Amino acid sequence: MYFKRYLQWKWLEGQPVTKNTFRMYRVLGKGGFGEVCACQVRATGKMYACKKLEKKRIKKRNGERMALNEKQILQKVNSRFVVSLAYAFETKEALCLVLTLMNGGDLKFHIHNMGNPGFEEERAVFCAAEITCGLEDLQQKRIVYRDLKPENILLDDFGHLRISDLGLAEEVPDGETIKGRVGTVGYMAPEVVKNERYSFSPDWWGLGCIIYEMIEGKSPFRARKEKVKRDEVDRRVREDREVYSSKFSDDCRDVCTQLLQKDPNLRLGCTCGKNGAKAVKGHQFFKATNFRRLQAGVCDPPFVPDRRAVYCKDVLDIEQFSTVKGVNLDPSDDRFYSNFSTGSVSIPWQNEMIETDCFKELNTFGENDSPPPDLMEDQPPPPHRTGLLDRIFRRQRHRDTH
Repeated sequence: MYFKRYLQWKWLEGQPVTKNTFRMYRVLGKGGFGEVCACQVRATGKMYACKKLEKKRIKKRNGERMALNEKQILQKVNSRFVVSLAYAFETKEALCLVLTLMNGGDLKFHIHNMGNPGFEEERAVFCAAEITCGLEDLQQKRIVYRDLKPENILLDDFGHLRISDLGLAEEVPDGETIKGRVGTVGYMAPEVVKNERYSFSPDWWGLGCIIYEMIEGKSPFRARKEKVKRDEVDRRVREDREVYSSKFSDDCRDVCTQLLQKDPNLRLGCTCGKNGAKAVKGHQFFKATNFRRLQAGVCDPPFVPDRRAVYCKDVLDIEQFSTVKGVNLDPSDDRFYSNFSTGSVSIPWQNEMIETDCFKELNTFGENDSPPPDLMEDQPPPPHRTGLLDRIFRRQRHRDTH
């Protein structure tokens, strides 16, 4: 009986996902291919962020590979420190990724818009530790992130951090290296700027840039809002040494110096192969961090966002996307859309059922654990709804009327 109930839940998990599965709310920001807005699953009430990738914009910029790559990588990763993909679906105009909602804003906003630029070292250590755990989880899946910067680190309601926006991430085959001059100016590692081959070294460089910026209040190779050409920033990254002020403790300066080592073969985290994160976590900068408790989610963040505050730009300040002209969608695009729009993702969907009490409320049995009336043991679920799905829809209607 329990196995049959399990099959019924798996059938429910595999039901088609469309825009009608969600309520859409205010715009939170914008990505490379479209807007990001808050959304809510109608049946459970769970809140998410919906990242919309406009189909015409993707096609115009030949972004199909990047969009599908981000979706597939997010689907592989289940980490407390990386945003989770819960659903992937399409509308007439857009491909949609439904992701963990992070209400606390991004790290850049907190560094530069919350009083004096920068953090106290205690907070910087906590943030760096959670980012390190996120990079470790990605590297265990042989994924190099390649775009580590404060804008891509998001805070949740409780002050915990997650890495977001995996559009430039790439899977590195075991024992091999990859090549690609991608990332953000000022945060790209020297080997990336020089278009050399690499594995995970750019991510440890990026961590060094973020720790430096959290302490100093500016990135190591470019002052905030400094008007300087890209070539000059790239030259600084290749040739100049970062400058340390009195804000840096000895341990903080040392970890930044080792992470911002120009030669990736000498960089902290790059000399231990698959155990790079272990070397970083063992540095004196993290001496007060209990990583086991951190990875279990039982460490209290030093900063908790105010739930009444909005840690992002006003919706009126978010630039609108221009209309894409001269691009037509045709049947040849359908294969790409079908590979992208695969519905719910198992682990996040199951977590949603548990967190919202749907599983507890709906997974009921008869007297003495006898089969419930909606469990049809001699046939597959009907094409319309099972009793289980009927109850979820009743729950949804109850939410709508209250």
